Amino acid sequence: MPVIYPFTAIVGQERMRRALVLNAVDPRIGGVLIRGERGTAKSTAARALAALLPKVRAVSDCRFSCDPDSPATLCTECRERVARGEVLPVHSLTTPFVNLPVSATEDRVVGTLDIEKAIQKGERSFEPGVLAAANRGLLYIDEVNLLDDHVVDVLLDSAAMGMNIIEREGISFAHPARFILVGTMNPEEGDLRPQLLDRFALSVEIYGIRDARERVTIMERNLAFEANPEQFQREWQSHEEELSRQIETARTLVDQVVFTRRDLLSIASLTASLSVDGHRADLVILKAARAQAAFEGRKAITDRDIALAAELALPHRLKRTPFQQEEMGMEELQERIEQLKGAASQGEKRQTDAEDGQEENPDSKKG
Repeated sequence: MPVIYPFTAIVGQERMRRALVLNAVDPRIGGVLIRGERGTAKSTAARALAALLPKVRAVSDCRFSCDPDSPATLCTECRERVARGEVLPVHSLTTPFVNLPVSATEDRVVGTLDIEKAIQKGERSFEPGVLAAANRGLLYIDEVNLLDDHVVDVLLDSAAMGMNIIEREGISFAHPARFILVGTMNPEEGDLRPQLLDRFALSVEIYGIRDARERVTIMERNLAFEANPEQFQREWQSHEEELSRQIETARTLVDQVVFTRRDLLSIASLTASLSVDGHRADLVILKAARAQAAFEGRKAITDRDIALAAELALPHRLKRTPFQQEEMGMEELQERIEQLKGAASQGEKRQTDAEDGQEENPDSKKG
């Protein structure tokens, strides 16, 4: 097995690394689209993330690596075994990394049901696809903008639902499809349709690093890795293990992270003030903010968490004129959130004062 370049050895590209880590903490966020020029470590980062992810518990003889601790997400085969009273064997699974080829068809992605066998022998036969292989792991799509739009739709639907359901001629089969979805693309080769862009939860625009010293560091680390991959990996092992433990802890903590109605109002006010279409962005920001808090070991989200999440959730959803800047920075987003909170507080104060005034002067309510 080839040695993978360490995730923690990647120089710069902080937003990309943060977007990937947040999806690792909570795959329910819905994936990340990384757009950038050639040679900016897009594919290196995706492979490196999969390599450092902690092992997970899985049904050892299941084709779909079902989670034994989540009965609601079991595949059709495992459900039937449980119904027969079987005890599902368990083992630790290394996080799979699945690379989807640009030429992939829908059947190759979702899998196929053998209708002929079902009719002739009365047996349900399912041939797993890419979604089955990627369950509990990382699904990587390079040049996602060159993939057939319908296939991208299917992938994004499965990522959102967490299940892959195949129905043919009255026969159905379902299996879990919970994976970290990472798509990369070079905008110079064409963009995704806006409808598909919006389906990616987070988006990051990355560029080649301009700082000369950091570029030297990149060269030095790559030369060291090429000269002796095993030695280079050993040098970064402690950093990799620390990040892996942090992600594993955050995964157990994320569902305990609480938020207030005021936090929800901050998110809604922010997206409304930026004229963001639909409500997907609001939900993504909340999920990413909770993952950010969990990653930092906290059980409540803050304005900073919301701003950090918005920085990743909004760039591909903002309407821009040709003269507008490409994206808003985290500091600008946090400042806007504070302004919106201040305005909301003033509005609440005026409403409270008005209600108090009406109570003090009952005659004011009369015709």
